[in-house]
Amino acid sequence: MVPLLPTCGALDLQLTDGWMCCKGVMEGVEVLFERMVDEHKDRIFAASLAMTGNRHDAEEVAQDTFFRAFRALQTYSPERIRDLKERAWLHRIAVNVVRNRVRGVRPRLVELNGSHPDRSPGPEANVMERMQIDELATRVAGLPMRYREAVVLRHVRDLSYAEVAEALGQPVGTVKANVHRGLKLLRGDNDDRADD
Repeated sequence: MVPLLPTCGALDLQLTDGWMCCKGVMEGVEVLFERMVDEHKDRIFAASLAMTGNRHDAEEVAQDTFFRAFRALQTYSPERIRDLKERAWLHRIAVNVVRNRVRGVRPRLVELNGSHPDRSPGPEANVMERMQIDELATRVAGLPMRYREAVVLRHVRDLSYAEVAEALGQPVGTVKANVHRGLKLLRGDNDDRADD
């Protein structure tokens, strides 16, 4: 009798064929995960940076996001993995990680100025642009969390409304309303602050 190995999914696998099947599935998850990290690491880091406001926290959020994604992929069936909308799924994990980290903590400034080369005509323009970016970052950081998440994912990370809705676990209509209200607050119309 061939000894049985630990189960892989719902099947008891025998040493000969089953072990290779389980090993093949795990190797497939690892290859998928590597591709997923390569393809989405910059987006997840940028979204994390926009939501947390500093690089150190953003790095930790991105790392935790991919760690949680890998753990989840190991438990998913091949059909579920095939149907997975990676971009929205990873953004949802990142949003949840940020929410868990900032519960009870006042949001900090959101860094929107990145590290792209500056092509402005002179130092005065640099100073003025930096002031505008800092002012916008301060205003974004001051938005209520539900508006900030929706605005950052929609307009900073350029996700579609459907992707934002999936990432936040909300209906598309709610996302559209939160983006609209967030932009309205950024423009200086504070009438919607009363509903928080």
